Amino acid sequence: MVDRKMKTVTGSYSPKDVIFLLKDLSEASLERSLDVREQAIQSGTHYSEMLPVEYEPTEAYLKLFHESLHTYKRKVATAIGTVSELIVERKGTGIVLVSLARGGTPVGILIKRYVKEEYELDVPHYSVSIIRGRGIDENAMMYIARKHPDKRVVFVDGWTGKGAISKELTKSVHSIKEKHGITLDDELAVLADPGYCSSLFGTREDFLIPSACLNSTVSGLVSRTVLNDLWIDETDFHGAKVYSELCEKDVSNHFIGVIENEFKAAAPFIQEAKQSLQQIDTTPTWIGLKTVSLIQEHFGIENINFVKPGVGETTRVLLRRLPWKILVKDLNNPDLGHIFQLANERGVPVEEYEQMTYTCCGLIKPLENDI
Repeated sequence: MVDRKMKTVTGSYSPKDVIFLLKDLSEASLERSLDVREQAIQSGTHYSEMLPVEYEPTEAYLKLFHESLHTYKRKVATAIGTVSELIVERKGTGIVLVSLARGGTPVGILIKRYVKEEYELDVPHYSVSIIRGRGIDENAMMYIARKHPDKRVVFVDGWTGKGAISKELTKSVHSIKEKHGITLDDELAVLADPGYCSSLFGTREDFLIPSACLNSTVSGLVSRTVLNDLWIDETDFHGAKVYSELCEKDVSNHFIGVIENEFKAAAPFIQEAKQSLQQIDTTPTWIGLKTVSLIQEHFGIENINFVKPGVGETTRVLLRRLPWKILVKDLNNPDLGHIFQLANERGVPVEEYEQMTYTCCGLIKPLENDI
């Protein structure tokens, strides 16, 4: 286990699945209401210094989660298997998985389980924090480097939007090389890459990954990560909370189990997808950013961070920001039930916008403007 004095997050996952390199801040009062938090963020406070009040899913929304899980379990399993196969092919077997908390954590667990099932390899898996504008947790990365000096780090996340985290990871890897002389591979493995920001992915389709539907209750009851000087000193890992009070609504391990049970049935689809990807140029084109620029211009949005493209990012906007409106490519898309449900719960207008590569996009309201 982690050989540090600080108390680290455990969450509801088994330590055999993942080790969280996150300082446990469960006793800290970090939550702010959506209104207060949005005002603070748009006034210059960094989003990582506080947490949104954790969304407790309604029964209707949980029903949508289970329906989407049933609908997409084979597709998710196929994408997991595909990216896992490509990881082993490109990176070898002497690897350590480092998932980016928290969206990357369930994906990292599933990759770990797939590799164990298919290759009888029990690869180490850690979950660490990376924060836009502040980089990856260098203390966590130094811990991994000391613990596994002979293994190649493979970074894992759930999906891409505009590619901000991919760029943050590249900057962090360069910084670690300069400061510590440690060379890391900044290629980010993702389940889905609708933004065309990664060269290592299971699919580029912008579909609903059920683990993007929920927050902590599908991520081991762990909050998003925190970097606040009041709670984190220079020797600490970045922090997070564990919402143990939501344990009755926790579907984290259920999600993992359902997808893992699909691996065998998905085997032919995995091989087909792998062969397909081996035959095409997977170099990132960042085409998603072109869509974002069009949306910015069309709606007069100055700050690119107020445009959140893709199903996963749109879901996050509805769960923890103050959305202005939701754009969908097709208002009749039956696969966006959870988006329509959340928008309805929060009174957020949904409008059709066909000129985008993504299935949907969330727009955040700039508080200082009335656009």
